Amino acid sequence: MVRPLTVLQMLPELEGGGVERGTLEVAQALVKAGHRSLVMSAGGRMVAALTAAGSEHLRWRVERKSLLTLLLVRRLRRLLTEQRVDVVHVRSRVPAWVAWLAWRGMDPATRPRLVSTVHGLYSVNAYSRIMTRAERVIAVSNTVRDYIVSNYPDVDPAVIRLIPRGVDARDFPYGMQPSPDWLKQWYGSHPQLMDKRVLTLPGRITRLKGHHDFIALIGALRERGLDVHGLVVGGEDPRRAAYADELRARLAQEGLEDDISFVGHRKDMREIYAVSDLVLSLSTRPESFGRTVLEALSLGRPVVGYDHGGVGEVLGEVYPAGRVPLGDGAALLDCVAEMLTDAPQVPRHHPYSLSAMLDATLALYEELGDDR
Repeated sequence: MVRPLTVLQMLPELEGGGVERGTLEVAQALVKAGHRSLVMSAGGRMVAALTAAGSEHLRWRVERKSLLTLLLVRRLRRLLTEQRVDVVHVRSRVPAWVAWLAWRGMDPATRPRLVSTVHGLYSVNAYSRIMTRAERVIAVSNTVRDYIVSNYPDVDPAVIRLIPRGVDARDFPYGMQPSPDWLKQWYGSHPQLMDKRVLTLPGRITRLKGHHDFIALIGALRERGLDVHGLVVGGEDPRRAAYADELRARLAQEGLEDDISFVGHRKDMREIYAVSDLVLSLSTRPESFGRTVLEALSLGRPVVGYDHGGVGEVLGEVYPAGRVPLGDGAALLDCVAEMLTDAPQVPRHHPYSLSAMLDATLALYEELGDDR
């Protein structure tokens, strides 16, 4: 019988995103397994769901990249002792610095065990190095594991644990079709998508997501006589408004305003994937995992993406026909055109399940807890 543990996860905020969703998923699994789940962040719209599922939220300003944040170190050290925390799991660099400084000043015989998850391919420097200083370092993909080993050679490979992200088949069921009500509302709001082959590019409106490559692709497909419509799904960053204006200017210049739609941030991504003929992932820099790729594939929708980083890793494992060399516009065009004609069927099963991710994470907590 595994003894109940108290686990504290630390991250900057709970507004939304892959790291935040993963935190909530792990928190729910801890509660379900009979453990005590604590989450520390500056708050956000996901707090209500977190606490409703049985976790405790500690609202601390651990998101600020400021020396003032280090004033939390002593306070955190007291909290870890008073709450008898068994495992501290840090998921971002600023909280990791606060946790590590508090942790290293505690008695090694009684202090909590320290775990980190490297969620991204951070810039390589002393600031980012903190994510590799934990007793166990979770890599969310082979891409991340290779990044750690290559850039921080002093890290013992034995402390790195590969635990890929996963999706819940109940949230993204294979072959799912949207409800008639959703379809009516969707096509009522976006009549330009009716009777078109829809190609969807999910992701925030930032330069790294490959929007220019997407625009070029849609234009080339239209020149080939294919009746396609491009759909860009993602919120605009107010700090990068000039980039969004740049994209719209290019659409006007190339006469593609009626062929590509920007629909902003959406909470119904599952339904949007389901009505897409093809989902694209064109990030120009390697991503650590590629969650949107996996979500679309889990629904049975074909995906084409650049073959690098976590996206290339997932495609190689689940849907290798969708891999395209990075930045090769001609290969991208040929692959997409072929997919629209005769796409290989997406496998019904894949190894990236949410349950596998949660089981491995809790097993790591319990292993460390038993060693205390």
